[in-house]
Amino acid sequence: MTKYLHRLTPAKVWLGVIPTLWWNDDFINIDIGIPYEQALSEMALAGYVGCGVGHKYPTDPKILRPVLELRGLRISEPWVSTYFTIKAMNRHTLESVDAQLDFLEAMEGGSDDPRRADLVVAEFGGAVNPLPVALFPNCPEFSEDQWKQLIEGLHAAGEKARARNRRLCYHPHLGTGVMKTEAIHRLMDETDPRLVNMLLDTAHQAAAGVDPLALARKYAHRIKHVHLKDIRAEVVTRIHHRELSFQQGIEAGIFTVPGDGSIETFPEILDALAEADFAGWICVEAEQDPAKANPLQYAKMGREYLRKLLGW
Repeated sequence: MTKYLHRLTPAKVWLGVIPTLWWNDDFINIDIGIPYEQALSEMALAGYVGCGVGHKYPTDPKILRPVLELRGLRISEPWVSTYFTIKAMNRHTLESVDAQLDFLEAMEGGSDDPRRADLVVAEFGGAVNPLPVALFPNCPEFSEDQWKQLIEGLHAAGEKARARNRRLCYHPHLGTGVMKTEAIHRLMDETDPRLVNMLLDTAHQAAAGVDPLALARKYAHRIKHVHLKDIRAEVVTRIHHRELSFQQGIEAGIFTVPGDGSIETFPEILDALAEADFAGWICVEAEQDPAKANPLQYAKMGREYLRKLLGW
């Protein structure tokens, strides 16, 4: 039963979409040649007001900003892969954080629009999701020293974000050292809530065997950004049984838009966030092969699901 969904209003919740419906940003061979202008137009046509940053976008804010504004879109987040847990990457990682914060300032300028982008990060030191190896058996587990380095690094990055009036949101991600339930809890327990928030990715959590509803209820006040996507449970089972890589799982269709897969608790997840007065970006995502799943069709499908759920 949902009691609080009415609190999620367009005044404080902004619906975005991630461009991985149109191409893949990790595996650039998953691509049928859709230009970024078409992708942005289809995002707007499907009814979204923002989007994540894709590798096909122009990197110059002076070019990208008017292209987005023409379509009534804003950036919901840039992504930073952090590498705090491996050698000689701390400085490079923090420089990447600075670069993305600079990018956001250039994109938003002096705007007083409340729909400010969040900085999304995930620790990719030792990650196996980019590699052609069995995904689940090879997920890294951090040593005590690596945990110390990760927490200190995230605090440093979080300070940089806070100094720019940004929220740093950590994305627990398949194939990384913060994938399993225990690791997610440890990250939340050992990080300063003033500096490190959570990005709830319903599909990455569910595919890893983590209950996204339990996370939403436990960390509702620390979840400041949401990637709302679904899984196909039979594909997750196939990945385990056939020892498939992350890329093979994507190509097999592990992910889809909310309401099209196996997660049945989206209303309860959003209700838990609404009870905690969630305000921010909720972004539909589905890392799919556009050759097999028409991007505009699925973007509209995800938006219609949210329209029925939220009433707008």
